[in-house]
Amino acid sequence: MFTGIIEEVGSIRELRVGSEGAAMTVACPRLAPAVRIGDSIAVNGVCLTATGVAPDRFTCDISAETLRRSALGRARAGARVNLERALEAGGRLGGHFVQGHVDDVGRFLARTPSGQGFEISFGYPADLARYLVYKGSIAVDGISLTLSGLRPGDFTVSVIPHTLNETTLGALGPGDAVNLEVDILGKYFERYFQLGLFGNAGGTGRITADYLKNQGF
Repeated sequence: MFTGIIEEVGSIRELRVGSEGAAMTVACPRLAPAVRIGDSIAVNGVCLTATGVAPDRFTCDISAETLRRSALGRARAGARVNLERALEAGGRLGGHFVQGHVDDVGRFLARTPSGQGFEISFGYPADLARYLVYKGSIAVDGISLTLSGLRPGDFTVSVIPHTLNETTLGALGPGDAVNLEVDILGKYFERYFQLGLFGNAGGTGRITADYLKNQGF
């Protein structure tokens, strides 16, 4: 589990792609000394496991499925990547709960100055529309962001200069692929409805509108 608060922007030192996946080495001089073999690390929002460590880098394996389902399949040596270690029990939750399980790949559309910050827009696949909520959370390349605008096919987030400078957001160009992970709460609510665990006051669902109201929701 992660929070979407980026600890360091590293760079892909080496990427060896084979028929069954890939092995990737990421240079990160600030983060590497704290990484241990077996640790979970979000690389551009993809949860990976450190299989080797050195004073200024770590190595991880990427499955063929992950290469297909995420923007890491388009990654190249030299690319900059957002890095975050797994959340420790009792740690501060500065962003939102991020699993590191990418839902789909979106596209960077535009970055526009707005006051002292920026408005950044992304295109998203139609299948994700039901999970996106105005003022809700989304992880873009592992960065916890809040939707400040939402339209069919694209959404907008507002970022401050610090976020732009301390992540890869400032380096994105039109059409660049980004990993998208929607808020996990939306996926669980959808599943509850599919299983019939929600219902109306006179229905057979175990959780009803009246029940939620009585519980203070």
